[in-house]
Amino acid sequence: MRIDGKEYRTIWYENNVVKIINQTKLPHKFTIKELKTVKDAVHAIKTMEVRGAPLIGGTAAYGIALAGQENHNHEFIKKSAKELTQSRPTAINLKWAVDRMMKKLSGINSDQILGIALKEAKQICDEDVKFCENIGINGLKIIEEIYNKKKSIVNILTHCNAGWLATINWGTATSPIYHAHKKGIPVHVWVDETRPRNQGANLTSYELNEEEIPNTIIADNTGGILMQRGEVDMCIVGTDRTLSNGDVCNKIGTYLKALAAYDNNIPFYVALPSSTIDWDTKDAKNIPIEERNSEELSHVEGIDENNEIKKVLIYPNKSKALNLAFDVTPAKYITGLITEKGISEASYSGLQKLFK
Repeated sequence: MRIDGKEYRTIWYENNVVKIINQTKLPHKFTIKELKTVKDAVHAIKTMEVRGAPLIGGTAAYGIALAGQENHNHEFIKKSAKELTQSRPTAINLKWAVDRMMKKLSGINSDQILGIALKEAKQICDEDVKFCENIGINGLKIIEEIYNKKKSIVNILTHCNAGWLATINWGTATSPIYHAHKKGIPVHVWVDETRPRNQGANLTSYELNEEEIPNTIIADNTGGILMQRGEVDMCIVGTDRTLSNGDVCNKIGTYLKALAAYDNNIPFYVALPSSTIDWDTKDAKNIPIEERNSEELSHVEGIDENNEIKKVLIYPNKSKALNLAFDVTPAKYITGLITEKGISEASYSGLQKLFK
């Protein structure tokens, strides 16, 4: 996708370093950061310089490659794999990517580790690009159906950032939107601000602007009344972990949007690559819900008159804050799951039909 008219991926390997777009600086500053060690990769994931389940997985894969570049010793790479897996616990793609990399490197001679690791990390990222493109093609059919009935602008509500910045390219929830736009279908996106980190306002609106797609930022609690007024035709969100029974773990606030959509008979879709499916966890209560630093709630960042990014306190000094990063939306509130292999019911039988 594009920034200032130039095509980018969110992560790539070049001149012995891994390069990423530092998303903590967006939308005010576009900065490419170099990751030279596995510690750099862990830091990038923890601090959300990279974020979004598929991109976290891609970064973890390249993190293993960086570990092999630092030290060909298998024990060092195993230790690095553990650190990467623990860097953010909720998104299943991270563990999936690390496990895949470690399986690929098992029994490999030390002098072959780096080459094989780099090839596998690139393949993981290339696969994600194709998966997300196919998600867009499959989801496009839903938008087309709405447009053919309505014959006017299709209003889509999304939450957080499940755009190309959360993946390697195309995005998950945004991919059908990008495909619809490229096909000439008029779309408008309601972008949830997404407190506390404002990924909707800072990232989703930013990338939609770059692709010249009409969008409007709204406060997280505005979606309900827009649905009541008939100003939302459909919802599409991403997911950090989808259980085999169809329950979806995504950015905090997704559950409330699903409830509002259900109450107003508005279709609520979740877009995901198969790497985000957790086939092993059977109960959503067993999903580790990340609790992040309360400073993300109590402080906001913005750009001042000198074009400098500043952080300011907005809460009383003595106030406590709870910063849970994710919630779980039960399958019964989800209209369908948009995957690279097609659209399924949010159920075990639905997913089994696509992924036997």
